[in-house]
Amino acid sequence: MSLQVSAVPAQTNNPNSNKKRPLVNYSPSLWGDHFLSYANDSMETNDNLEQVQRLKEEVGKLLMDPIDKPSQKLELIDAIQRLGVSYHFESEIDEILNQIYKDHHNEVGKEDNGSLYTIALRFRLLRQQGYNIPSDIFNKFKDNKGNFKESLIHDVQGMLHLYEATHMRVHGEDILDEALKFTTTYLKSVVTNLNPTLASQVNRFLKRPIRKCLQRVEARHYFSTYHENASHNEVLLKFAKLDFNILQKQHQKELSHISRWWKDLNFANKLSFARDRVVECYFWILGVYFEPQYSIARKILTKIICMASTIDDIYDAYGTYEELELFTDAIRRWDINCTDQLPEYMKLCYKVLLDVYEEIEDEMSKEGRSYLVYFATDAMKKLVQAYFVEAKWLNEGYIPTMDEYMSNALKSSGYPTVITISFVGMGNIVTQEAFEWVSQEPKIVKAASTISRLMDDIVSQEFEQKREHSVSSIDCYMKQHGVSKEEVHNEFQKQIENAWKDINQGCLRPTQVPMPLLTRVLNCSQVMDLLYKDEDAYTHNGEVLIQGITSLLVDSVPI
Repeated sequence: MSLQVSAVPAQTNNPNSNKKRPLVNYSPSLWGDHFLSYANDSMETNDNLEQVQRLKEEVGKLLMDPIDKPSQKLELIDAIQRLGVSYHFESEIDEILNQIYKDHHNEVGKEDNGSLYTIALRFRLLRQQGYNIPSDIFNKFKDNKGNFKESLIHDVQGMLHLYEATHMRVHGEDILDEALKFTTTYLKSVVTNLNPTLASQVNRFLKRPIRKCLQRVEARHYFSTYHENASHNEVLLKFAKLDFNILQKQHQKELSHISRWWKDLNFANKLSFARDRVVECYFWILGVYFEPQYSIARKILTKIICMASTIDDIYDAYGTYEELELFTDAIRRWDINCTDQLPEYMKLCYKVLLDVYEEIEDEMSKEGRSYLVYFATDAMKKLVQAYFVEAKWLNEGYIPTMDEYMSNALKSSGYPTVITISFVGMGNIVTQEAFEWVSQEPKIVKAASTISRLMDDIVSQEFEQKREHSVSSIDCYMKQHGVSKEEVHNEFQKQIENAWKDINQGCLRPTQVPMPLLTRVLNCSQVMDLLYKDEDAYTHNGEVLIQGITSLLVDSVPI
């Protein structure tokens, strides 16, 4: 399961503790009380804030000033976005890209004399912004046999940008499917002959293209790469670094308060079978939104994902089937009086979960939006019910069909719940209609859940089957189709790519809900690509997660 986490054998007074439980020894938290120390750290001085404001105004002026070469404006927007400061200039960037999109439409039928580099960059930036620029603009780079021109291989930067552009494709764009194969094959073949800086850049994006990068992680990496660019802008770079450090202090203080909440619960001792991953949970949610205005949303969603992880462990790594029946019924009823029927360890988890929701209701009541709690509660009930279905299958020794498995597994992935609750705390941009939309699990949400489920199953199945554990999608597919595990992995990779196409399609205008809400769905998928690409980094303290936490939440950026 995507929210599966670490557990160590529990010591508990529960009378049922002598029953057979699927216990696993997982590694403890790596961070200890490190982040508690940030609670009283002072924020930036007024001098620093004034300097940042001056630099921001200079960057804004630079962005809106007329530039002779359109490619320079595109490069500036790309740099602003990849350096992680585009949230300061959302309206300005959209105004510029909207005009570029209109200009393109007004010149349909005319020959576009731009280079591969410029056309590919423009295509990616417009698609990222939700503008449905047609992919047939790349036809000009094909020869009379319908293949991409061999002459393109002399333009490494153009090929790299075409590669990046292909990751914005939707279903039916065969030319971009072809371009992906063409550019991937080429870039892999030449990477050893490139200068070290460019080779590093190519290798990085072959592993994870910009579309799948967490914005904050990409920004931290891009500071050094951008500095090596001969045409880099020093004002923009300094502004981005200062802004990163200011935001980092806010994030550290948020994590400090959440870490104190987690430590006071003492789950590490009282529910010692469950993971101790509060820092990792906050990092996960920081990937969903890092912007300063979403502080309340981060606090809410981090606590929810911590609780979902604990409940996941109850279902996967400790609870007996009879206990899980009781807990599932208690969640369905959502009433503190239900604790009487629960064993002690479940009582604690249940009470804390209701306390978190009461805190959410208090927060939303201040905004006159307490009705949102209904959708958040319903999302949690659906998640727990999905966990129980898996427990029931395990108890009965039942292997479902692939369709039957996925129908439940998309819910148990946790992402419909996480995405729904990610909207809580985002302010007035979220309407009741938006919650009704997400509660119906539209295609883009199913796509994110598919990515979550299949990526997780690919890297987790072998480890999970070392103990008594519910079946995974791999087991179901192998049994139903009589194929090898390798063939299943290849099929799932295709399904994951198709799910990314669904996400790209769902972000094109006109959208069903405001773009900031769709961005949460996109960001959730990017988190999965980081944490589950080659391993279950979340469960096993993978190096990519340690590096991510260190670079975003421990080490400041040298100015």
